[in-house]
Amino acid sequence: MENYLGEIAALGTSVCWTFTSIFFTLSGRRVGSVIVNQARLLLAVLFLSVTHFLVLGGWLPDQVDLYRWFWLGLSGIIGLVLGDGFLFQAFVLIGALRSVLLMALVPIISTLMAWLFLGETLSAVEIFAIGLTVGGVAWVVSEREANGVRVDRRGYWLGVLAGLGGAFGQALGLVTSKKGMVGGFAPLSATLIRMAVAMAVIWGYALLQGKAGRTLSALTGRQAGPAILGGAIAGPFLGVWLSLVAVSLTQVGIAATLMALAPIFLLVPSHWIFKEQISLQTVVGTLVAIGGVALIFLW
Repeated sequence: MENYLGEIAALGTSVCWTFTSIFFTLSGRRVGSVIVNQARLLLAVLFLSVTHFLVLGGWLPDQVDLYRWFWLGLSGIIGLVLGDGFLFQAFVLIGALRSVLLMALVPIISTLMAWLFLGETLSAVEIFAIGLTVGGVAWVVSEREANGVRVDRRGYWLGVLAGLGGAFGQALGLVTSKKGMVGGFAPLSATLIRMAVAMAVIWGYALLQGKAGRTLSALTGRQAGPAILGGAIAGPFLGVWLSLVAVSLTQVGIAATLMALAPIFLLVPSHWIFKEQISLQTVVGTLVAIGGVALIFLW
Protein backbone atom coordinates (compact mmCIF):
# COMPACT_ATOMS: atom_id res chain seq x y z
CA MET A 1 0.00 0.00 0.00
CA GLU A 2 2.83 2.41 0.87
CA ASN A 3 4.22 2.03 -2.64
CA TYR A 4 1.03 3.49 -4.06
CA LEU A 5 0.51 6.45 -1.72
CA GLY A 6 1.25 8.90 -4.53
CA GLU A 7 -1.33 7.31 -6.81
CA ILE A 8 -3.88 7.19 -3.97
CA ALA A 9 -3.26 10.87 -3.25
CA ALA A 10 -3.76 11.71 -6.94
CA LEU A 11 -7.07 9.84 -7.01
CA GLY A 12 -8.03 11.62 -3.80
CA THR A 13 -7.31 14.91 -5.55
CA SER A 14 -9.75 14.01 -8.32
CA VAL A 15 -12.38 13.15 -5.73
CA CYS A 16 -11.78 16.53 -4.07
CA TRP A 17 -12.13 18.36 -7.42
CA THR A 18 -15.40 16.47 -7.92
CA PHE A 19 -16.85 17.62 -4.60
CA THR A 20 -15.54 21.14 -5.16
CA SER A 21 -17.33 21.35 -8.51
CA ILE A 22 -20.59 20.16 -6.96
CA PHE A 23 -20.39 22.54 -3.98
CA PHE A 24 -19.45 25.59 -6.06
CA THR A 25 -22.12 24.85 -8.66
CA LEU A 26 -24.77 24.70 -5.93
CA SER A 27 -23.56 27.86 -4.19
CA GLY A 28 -22.93 29.76 -7.43
CA ARG A 29 -26.51 29.24 -8.57
CA ARG A 30 -27.76 30.58 -5.24
CA VAL A 31 -25.58 33.68 -4.69
CA GLY A 32 -23.59 34.18 -7.91
CA SER A 33 -20.14 33.16 -9.12
CA VAL A 34 -18.35 36.37 -8.03
CA ILE A 35 -19.39 36.01 -4.41
CA VAL A 36 -18.40 32.33 -4.42
CA ASN A 37 -14.91 33.17 -5.74
CA GLN A 38 -14.41 35.90 -3.12
CA ALA A 39 -15.57 33.68 -0.26
CA ARG A 40 -13.58 30.60 -1.21
CA LEU A 41 -10.33 32.61 -1.60
CA LEU A 42 -10.76 34.02 1.91
CA LEU A 43 -11.34 30.54 3.34
CA ALA A 44 -8.51 29.03 1.29
CA VAL A 45 -5.99 31.58 2.60
CA LEU A 46 -7.09 30.87 6.19
CA PHE A 47 -6.76 27.08 5.76
CA LEU A 48 -3.45 27.30 3.89
CA SER A 49 -1.97 29.75 6.43
CA VAL A 50 -2.71 27.32 9.25
CA THR A 51 -1.21 24.46 7.25
CA HIS A 52 1.85 26.57 6.37
CA PHE A 53 2.35 27.34 10.06
CA LEU A 54 2.08 23.69 11.08
CA VAL A 55 4.36 22.40 8.30
CA LEU A 56 6.88 25.20 7.75
CA GLY A 57 6.66 27.17 10.98
CA GLY A 58 5.24 30.47 9.70
CA TRP A 59 1.82 31.88 8.88
CA LEU A 60 3.21 33.33 5.64
CA PRO A 61 6.38 32.63 3.64
CA ASP A 62 9.29 34.79 4.83
CA GLN A 63 12.38 36.09 3.03
CA VAL A 64 10.71 35.90 -0.36
CA ASP A 65 12.20 38.25 -2.96
CA LEU A 66 10.17 40.58 -5.16
CA TYR A 67 10.79 38.40 -8.24
CA ARG A 68 8.85 35.50 -6.72
CA TRP A 69 6.13 37.78 -5.35
CA PHE A 70 5.66 39.32 -8.80
CA TRP A 71 5.39 36.09 -10.80
CA LEU A 72 3.44 34.12 -8.19
CA GLY A 73 1.17 37.11 -7.56
CA LEU A 74 0.59 37.55 -11.30
CA SER A 75 -0.12 33.83 -11.53
CA GLY A 76 -2.69 34.13 -8.75
CA ILE A 77 -4.45 37.04 -10.43
CA ILE A 78 -4.58 35.32 -13.82
CA GLY A 79 -5.40 31.83 -12.62
CA LEU A 80 -7.43 32.33 -9.44
CA VAL A 81 -9.16 35.66 -9.94
CA LEU A 82 -9.79 35.65 -13.69
CA GLY A 83 -9.52 31.96 -14.60
CA ASP A 84 -11.54 30.61 -11.67
CA GLY A 85 -13.97 33.51 -11.98
CA PHE A 86 -14.79 32.35 -15.51
CA LEU A 87 -14.94 28.73 -14.34
CA PHE A 88 -17.45 29.47 -11.58
CA GLN A 89 -19.64 31.32 -14.07
CA ALA A 90 -19.47 28.26 -16.32
CA PHE A 91 -20.65 26.14 -13.35
CA VAL A 92 -23.74 28.33 -13.15
CA LEU A 93 -24.49 28.33 -16.90
CA ILE A 94 -23.61 24.84 -18.15
CA GLY A 95 -23.24 22.72 -15.02
CA ALA A 96 -20.36 21.00 -13.23
CA LEU A 97 -19.69 18.17 -15.69
CA ARG A 98 -19.13 20.20 -18.84
CA SER A 99 -17.28 22.91 -16.93
CA VAL A 100 -14.82 20.46 -15.40
CA LEU A 101 -14.44 18.65 -18.71
CA LEU A 102 -13.38 21.95 -20.30
CA MET A 103 -10.69 22.11 -17.60
CA ALA A 104 -9.20 18.98 -19.18
CA LEU A 105 -7.91 21.43 -21.78
CA VAL A 106 -5.65 23.11 -19.20
CA PRO A 107 -2.66 20.74 -19.64
CA ILE A 108 -3.16 20.91 -23.41
CA ILE A 109 -3.18 24.71 -23.43
CA SER A 110 -0.21 24.74 -21.05
CA THR A 111 1.72 22.47 -23.40
CA LEU A 112 0.93 24.72 -26.36
CA MET A 113 1.96 27.83 -24.42
CA ALA A 114 5.24 26.19 -23.42
CA TRP A 115 5.79 25.36 -27.11
CA LEU A 116 5.02 28.91 -28.23
CA PHE A 117 6.71 30.96 -25.49
CA LEU A 118 9.26 28.69 -23.80
CA GLY A 119 10.61 26.91 -26.86
CA GLU A 120 9.58 23.43 -25.74
CA THR A 121 9.09 20.93 -28.58
CA LEU A 122 6.02 18.85 -29.41
CA SER A 123 6.25 15.27 -30.66
CA ALA A 124 3.85 13.70 -33.13
CA VAL A 125 2.23 11.72 -30.31
CA GLU A 126 1.69 14.89 -28.27
CA ILE A 127 0.09 16.62 -31.25
CA PHE A 128 -2.21 13.60 -31.70
CA ALA A 129 -3.07 13.64 -27.97
CA ILE A 130 -3.95 17.33 -28.16
CA GLY A 131 -6.27 16.65 -31.08
CA LEU A 132 -7.83 13.71 -29.23
CA THR A 133 -8.55 15.77 -26.13
CA VAL A 134 -9.91 18.77 -28.01
CA GLY A 135 -12.08 16.48 -30.13
CA GLY A 136 -13.51 14.68 -27.09
CA VAL A 137 -14.31 17.93 -25.30
CA ALA A 138 -15.86 19.46 -28.43
CA TRP A 139 -18.03 16.39 -28.96
CA VAL A 140 -19.46 16.58 -25.44
CA VAL A 141 -19.93 20.34 -25.47
CA SER A 142 -21.69 20.25 -28.84
CA GLU A 143 -24.49 18.11 -27.36
CA ARG A 144 -26.36 21.03 -25.85
CA GLU A 145 -29.71 19.29 -25.68
CA ALA A 146 -28.35 16.64 -23.29
CA ASN A 147 -27.54 19.25 -20.70
CA GLY A 148 -30.00 19.42 -17.83
CA VAL A 149 -29.37 23.11 -17.09
CA ARG A 150 -32.25 25.18 -18.42
CA VAL A 151 -30.62 27.95 -20.45
CA ASP A 152 -31.20 29.25 -23.92
CA ARG A 153 -28.77 28.74 -26.77
CA ARG A 154 -27.02 32.05 -26.13
CA GLY A 155 -26.66 31.33 -22.41
CA TYR A 156 -25.29 27.87 -23.09
CA TRP A 157 -22.56 29.04 -25.43
CA LEU A 158 -21.70 31.93 -23.11
CA GLY A 159 -21.15 29.22 -20.50
CA VAL A 160 -18.88 27.32 -22.87
CA LEU A 161 -16.89 30.50 -23.57
CA ALA A 162 -16.65 31.10 -19.81
CA GLY A 163 -15.33 27.55 -19.37
CA LEU A 164 -12.73 28.12 -22.10
CA GLY A 165 -11.77 31.39 -20.41
CA GLY A 166 -11.31 29.47 -17.19
CA ALA A 167 -9.10 26.89 -18.92
CA PHE A 168 -6.92 29.56 -20.55
CA GLY A 169 -6.66 31.47 -17.26
CA GLN A 170 -5.59 28.41 -15.32
CA ALA A 171 -3.11 27.37 -18.00
CA LEU A 172 -1.50 30.81 -18.15
CA GLY A 173 -1.51 30.87 -14.35
CA LEU A 174 0.47 27.61 -14.31
CA VAL A 175 3.02 28.92 -16.82
CA THR A 176 3.61 32.12 -14.84
CA SER A 177 3.77 30.26 -11.53
CA LYS A 178 6.58 28.12 -12.93
CA LYS A 179 8.72 31.24 -13.25
CA GLY A 180 8.06 32.11 -9.62
CA MET A 181 8.99 28.64 -8.36
CA VAL A 182 12.44 28.40 -9.96
CA GLY A 183 15.20 27.24 -7.64
CA GLY A 184 13.16 24.68 -5.70
CA PHE A 185 10.76 27.08 -3.96
CA ALA A 186 8.32 25.21 -1.68
CA PRO A 187 5.04 24.46 -3.50
CA LEU A 188 2.99 25.06 -0.33
CA SER A 189 4.52 28.54 0.08
CA ALA A 190 3.97 29.27 -3.62
CA THR A 191 0.33 28.22 -3.36
CA LEU A 192 -0.22 30.43 -0.33
CA ILE A 193 1.34 33.46 -2.06
CA ARG A 194 -0.85 32.92 -5.13
CA MET A 195 -3.97 32.61 -2.99
CA ALA A 196 -3.06 35.60 -0.78
CA VAL A 197 -2.44 37.96 -3.72
CA ALA A 198 -5.59 36.80 -5.48
CA MET A 199 -7.61 37.32 -2.28
CA ALA A 200 -6.17 40.81 -1.78
CA VAL A 201 -7.08 41.81 -5.35
CA ILE A 202 -10.61 40.42 -5.40
CA TRP A 203 -11.47 41.68 -1.89
CA GLY A 204 -9.91 45.07 -2.59
CA TYR A 205 -12.15 45.38 -5.63
CA ALA A 206 -15.18 44.32 -3.59
CA LEU A 207 -14.40 46.91 -0.90
CA LEU A 208 -14.06 49.67 -3.51
CA GLN A 209 -17.47 48.74 -4.87
CA GLY A 210 -18.96 48.48 -1.39
CA LYS A 211 -19.99 44.86 -1.96
CA ALA A 212 -17.80 43.06 0.60
CA GLY A 213 -20.71 42.82 3.02
CA ARG A 214 -22.73 40.74 0.55
CA THR A 215 -19.97 38.14 0.41
CA LEU A 216 -19.67 37.94 4.19
CA SER A 217 -23.45 37.58 4.44
CA ALA A 218 -23.41 34.76 1.88
CA LEU A 219 -20.54 33.04 3.68
CA THR A 220 -22.36 33.08 7.03
CA GLY A 221 -25.83 32.46 5.62
CA ARG A 222 -27.58 29.11 5.41
CA GLN A 223 -28.45 29.46 1.72
CA ALA A 224 -24.93 29.06 0.33
CA GLY A 225 -22.53 29.20 3.29
CA PRO A 226 -22.24 25.43 3.93
CA ALA A 227 -21.69 24.70 0.21
CA ILE A 228 -19.01 27.42 -0.06
CA LEU A 229 -17.27 26.07 3.04
CA GLY A 230 -17.41 22.51 1.73
CA GLY A 231 -16.02 23.58 -1.64
CA ALA A 232 -13.20 25.56 -0.03
CA ILE A 233 -12.17 22.63 2.15
CA ALA A 234 -12.37 20.07 -0.66
CA GLY A 235 -10.66 22.18 -3.32
CA PRO A 236 -8.17 24.93 -2.42
CA PHE A 237 -7.24 23.17 0.83
CA LEU A 238 -7.45 19.35 0.62
CA GLY A 239 -7.28 19.18 -3.18
CA VAL A 240 -4.16 21.34 -3.40
CA TRP A 241 -2.56 19.51 -0.47
CA LEU A 242 -3.18 16.05 -1.93
CA SER A 243 -1.94 17.19 -5.34
CA LEU A 244 1.38 18.24 -3.76
CA VAL A 245 1.62 14.86 -2.00
CA ALA A 246 0.86 13.05 -5.27
CA VAL A 247 3.50 14.92 -7.27
CA SER A 248 6.10 14.34 -4.56
CA LEU A 249 5.49 10.57 -4.26
CA THR A 250 4.87 9.43 -7.84
CA GLN A 251 5.75 10.39 -11.40
CA VAL A 252 4.31 13.71 -12.51
CA GLY A 253 2.67 12.16 -15.59
CA ILE A 254 0.88 9.50 -13.57
CA ALA A 255 -0.22 12.03 -10.95
CA ALA A 256 -1.48 14.52 -13.56
CA THR A 257 -3.46 11.84 -15.37
CA LEU A 258 -5.12 10.49 -12.22
CA MET A 259 -5.89 14.04 -11.08
CA ALA A 260 -7.66 14.69 -14.39
CA LEU A 261 -10.30 12.01 -13.75
CA ALA A 262 -12.80 14.37 -12.09
CA PRO A 263 -15.09 14.46 -15.17
CA ILE A 264 -15.44 10.66 -14.93
CA PHE A 265 -16.34 10.87 -11.24
CA LEU A 266 -18.85 13.65 -12.01
CA LEU A 267 -20.95 11.62 -14.46
CA VAL A 268 -23.18 10.01 -11.84
CA PRO A 269 -23.43 12.99 -9.41
CA SER A 270 -24.32 15.30 -12.32
CA HIS A 271 -27.26 13.05 -13.14
CA TRP A 272 -28.42 12.56 -9.54
CA ILE A 273 -27.88 16.07 -8.15
CA PHE A 274 -28.29 18.37 -11.16
CA LYS A 275 -30.64 16.12 -13.17
CA GLU A 276 -28.39 16.26 -16.24
CA GLN A 277 -29.16 13.63 -18.85
CA ILE A 278 -25.91 11.70 -19.34
CA SER A 279 -25.94 10.30 -22.87
CA LEU A 280 -23.63 7.78 -24.48
CA GLN A 281 -22.06 10.64 -26.45
CA THR A 282 -21.23 12.42 -23.19
CA VAL A 283 -19.65 9.31 -21.67
CA VAL A 284 -17.61 8.43 -24.77
CA GLY A 285 -16.51 12.02 -25.38
CA THR A 286 -15.40 12.35 -21.76
CA LEU A 287 -13.39 9.12 -21.94
CA VAL A 288 -11.77 10.23 -25.21
CA ALA A 289 -10.79 13.60 -23.70
CA ILE A 290 -9.31 11.98 -20.59
CA GLY A 291 -7.49 9.48 -22.82
CA GLY A 292 -5.87 12.37 -24.67
CA VAL A 293 -4.71 13.92 -21.40
CA ALA A 294 -3.31 10.56 -20.27
CA LEU A 295 -1.47 10.10 -23.54
CA ILE A 296 0.24 13.48 -23.46
CA PHE A 297 1.54 12.91 -19.92
CA LEU A 298 2.35 9.20 -19.98
CA TRP A 299 3.95 8.88 -23.41
